[in-house]
Amino acid sequence: MKVLHLDTNHQLLIEQFAELGFENHEDYTSTKEQVEEKIHLYDGIIIRSRFTIDQQFLDKATNLKFIGRVGAGLENIDVEHAKFKKVFLASAPEGNRNAVGEHTLGMLLSLMNNMCKANRQVKKGTWKREANRGVELDGKTVGIIGYGNMGKAFAKKLRGFDVEVICYDIVGGVGDENARQVGIMEFQQRSDVVSLHVPETEQTVGMVNMEFIEGFHKPFWLLNTARGKCVMTKDLVKGLKSGKVLGAGLDVLEYEKKSFENMFVQKPKAFKYLRKAKNVLLTPHVAGWTVESKEKLAQTIVDKVKERFC
Repeated sequence: MKVLHLDTNHQLLIEQFAELGFENHEDYTSTKEQVEEKIHLYDGIIIRSRFTIDQQFLDKATNLKFIGRVGAGLENIDVEHAKFKKVFLASAPEGNRNAVGEHTLGMLLSLMNNMCKANRQVKKGTWKREANRGVELDGKTVGIIGYGNMGKAFAKKLRGFDVEVICYDIVGGVGDENARQVGIMEFQQRSDVVSLHVPETEQTVGMVNMEFIEGFHKPFWLLNTARGKCVMTKDLVKGLKSGKVLGAGLDVLEYEKKSFENMFVQKPKAFKYLRKAKNVLLTPHVAGWTVESKEKLAQTIVDKVKERFC
């Protein structure tokens, strides 16, 4: 089979595909339109988030048998049309779930203990102890929305803390020894920390809005290492200003480009507030972006393709 690699990934993808007898072609610079002109020649595609694999693209990929998306989700692929065309879809949430779990925990502890703010102050020669008094995680209730690979990985990281972990998911029966599944009313009543681990879907886009925030019975910390569009930034800012949101750790932003590779050009007013807020921690969509996950993501794709076609 001929495989077209559209994004750079760990070299093992190409090496192991070659061992399976696949013919690898690499194209990291052509436009989507240029790729469409030759996509009929290929049996497989390997992509991260360079561009959207839409219906038009899939219709031109007349020999396509599989798409390997080296990442957790499939939101940049027209999944329904791909299934209609009988194209096998392989994503790799197993590959970076541990990295996401560790990053989420790191953000939470940094926020609760004012680490980033204190670091900046000390480097400037300012020594403020009382102003940087932290809050302990022990005794809190951590609520996880979306209890799949990522949510479960974060819950596992919390096992060493004296916390109650609850989860909310549209799928029933997903709770386990690390998190008790609850309904949304109990979730909003009990949570001190809310961590998002959901895919980007019609149901999750804009889910964290003013109504959602005001539905919580007590102020809470918000973490988002999932997808930026799940949080309405202007409403988050309102929550931060009112004190209903104690702080926010955001690895993803509503304004990211679809490729996730570049930041937005314009700087909305709400983002300007986030940049200055001392209780907001921002990272550039790197929660699942570790040395180890790069290899594990690639290996997961190879394993799934191999199981299906070899």
